[in-house]
Amino acid sequence: MRKHFLLSTVAMALVFSAGAAQAGMEEAKSFLDAEIGDLSTLSRADQEKEMQWFIDAAKPFAGMDIKVASETLTTHEYESKTLAAAFAAITGINVTHDLIGEGDVVEKLQTQMQTGENIYDAYVNDSDLIGTHWRYQQARSLTKWMANEGKDVTNPMLDLEDFIGLSFTTAPDGDLYQLPDQQFANLYWFRYDWFNDEKNKADFKAKYGYDLGVPVNWSAYEDIAEFFTGREIDGKKVYGHMDYGKKDPSLGWRFTDAWLSMAGNGDKGLPNGLPVDEWGIKVDENSRPVGSCVARGGDTNGPAAVYSIQKYLDWIKAYAPASAEGMTFSESGPVPAQGEIAQQMFMYTAFTADMVKDGLPVVNEDGTPKWRFAPSPHGVYWKDGMKLGYQDVGSWTLMKSTPDDRAKAAWLYAQFVTSKTVDVKKSHVGLTLTRESTIQDKSFTERAPKLGGLIEFYRSPARVQWSPTGTNVPDYPKLAQLWWQAIGDASSGAKTAQAAMDSLCAEQEKVMERLERAGIQGDIGPKLAEEHDLAYWNADAVAKGNLAPQLKIENEKEQPMTVNYDELVKSWQ
Repeated sequence: MRKHFLLSTVAMALVFSAGAAQAGMEEAKSFLDAEIGDLSTLSRADQEKEMQWFIDAAKPFAGMDIKVASETLTTHEYESKTLAAAFAAITGINVTHDLIGEGDVVEKLQTQMQTGENIYDAYVNDSDLIGTHWRYQQARSLTKWMANEGKDVTNPMLDLEDFIGLSFTTAPDGDLYQLPDQQFANLYWFRYDWFNDEKNKADFKAKYGYDLGVPVNWSAYEDIAEFFTGREIDGKKVYGHMDYGKKDPSLGWRFTDAWLSMAGNGDKGLPNGLPVDEWGIKVDENSRPVGSCVARGGDTNGPAAVYSIQKYLDWIKAYAPASAEGMTFSESGPVPAQGEIAQQMFMYTAFTADMVKDGLPVVNEDGTPKWRFAPSPHGVYWKDGMKLGYQDVGSWTLMKSTPDDRAKAAWLYAQFVTSKTVDVKKSHVGLTLTRESTIQDKSFTERAPKLGGLIEFYRSPARVQWSPTGTNVPDYPKLAQLWWQAIGDASSGAKTAQAAMDSLCAEQEKVMERLERAGIQGDIGPKLAEEHDLAYWNADAVAKGNLAPQLKIENEKEQPMTVNYDELVKSWQ
C-alpha cells in the first residue's frame, strides 16, 4: 500500500503541474483516478457528485490565492503537497498551505487575535484552544457560519455527525467552533512478544503473584517496569519504562496532555471533568474559571496531581535509560522502536507509521508489529466516569478578522481535505482518524494487523475516555506555557513535586486574575473564588456529588491489576 501512495503522489504532481487554469470535472476525474481509486467510503458516482459541488461552489472565488497554516505532521504534509494542488486544479482556488511548528501556529493565531491583521485565512489548530476561542469570541462560530454567511459554501455531503471529535470542538454555548481535520491519542504501548514469552510470564508470576499482562492501574505498571528493567532479552539489557525529562517547552504538553487525569485529578465527566477539569481548573455553573489551586477549590496542586508528578519522577529515574532525563519529546520518540523498551505509558499514536517500518527491531519479517497499543492504566485517585487520556484534535478554525470571501474560499478547502471523497486515503497516509465511516472502512480492517491495535482502539467503546483539553482553560496559549517551567523544576530536582505544583497553580491564577481585572472575556471569563483549605473544598465537593479536590490516600500503592490483551480486544468486539 505504501508503494501505491508514492506512485499516486508522483502521478498527482504530473496531472496538476499545468496549474489551475482549466479547473473543472476533467481535473476532478484525473484526481480521483490518480489519487483516490477505491480508497474512499463513497462510490465513484458520489465522489464525482461531491467534486461537482466543490466546482460549482468555488466559481465566485476562481483565481483567488489563499493562505492557510497547520503544524508539520504527515497528514498535513499530504494536504499541503498533494491535496492543495488537487483542490487548485479542480476549483481554481490557489492554496498556499504552510507547514510550521505547533508553537508557531499558536503564535500566528495570537498575533491575528491581538492585531486584527489577517495573517492566514484559516488555521488548523488544536481543539485545546476551544475555551480560548469561545471566551475571546474572535473565531467564527461554525454553527452560525454554516447557517448564515457560509451557507452557500457548506458542503451538503459534509456529514458532521460522521466526525468522531465534535464534542471536543463544541463550546458550552452549544456551538461548533472548529472542524476536526486530524486526530490521534496517547495510548499505552508494550512489547506484545515479550509479554507473551513463556519464561517472562512464569518469572513475573513467580515474583509478583499475578499474571503479566496489560496493566489496568499504575501499581501494575510499576511492577512491570521493575520486572523488565535490567532483564536480558536477546542478549541486550532492556528497560521497563521510557519517558523524557529535559526542561524544555515539549515537557509542558507531556503533562497538559492529560497526565494528571490518568492519575485521577479533577472530576468525573466526558469529554472533560466538571466542575474541575484535568488541569485542575475549576469553573462555576456559568463556566467561569474560579481557581486552579486547592485553596480556591481547584486541583492543580492537590494530592492526585502531586502523586502524578511524583510517579513520573520516580519512574524515569528508576526504570528508563539514564539518557531519558536529558531528552526532549522529539529525541525520546524514536527510542522504543530501537528494541530495548518493554512498555511506555504515554505514546502518541501519531508515531504509528514510524513504528511499523520494515527492518525495525520491533517489526516482524512479515511486517506485523512485535508491539501493541492498549488503553492507558490509571492511577490510584482515578474513578469510573473520568477521562483516561488525551487525544490531539487538529481542527480548522476561521477567524472573524478574515474577510468573508477569503474565509469562504478557505472553508471550501477545509471541507475538501476532510471530505468523504478523500478521507480514507488521507487517513491511510497519516493514520490520524477523524471519521467514523473511515474507521469502519474495509481497507482498515485489512490493514489493522499491521497497526498494532490502533484500529481496534478506535473501533472500541474505550475511545471516548480520551479527550483534548476542554473549555475550563480560559487562555490556552498563556496558561500552557507555564507548565514546562514549573514541572521542569521538579524534573531537574530544583523543587519537590508539591512545590512545583504549588508554583504552577499560583502562576495559573495570576493569569486568570489579570483576565478578570481586564474584563476582556466578559461574563464567561475568570471570577476567582475565596480561599479555604483542602478539607473545606473536599467537603464542599462531596456535598455536591463531586470529587475534586480529593484528600490524600495514605497507601498510594493499590492492588495491582492486569488484563490479557487478546481477551481485552475480544471484549470490545
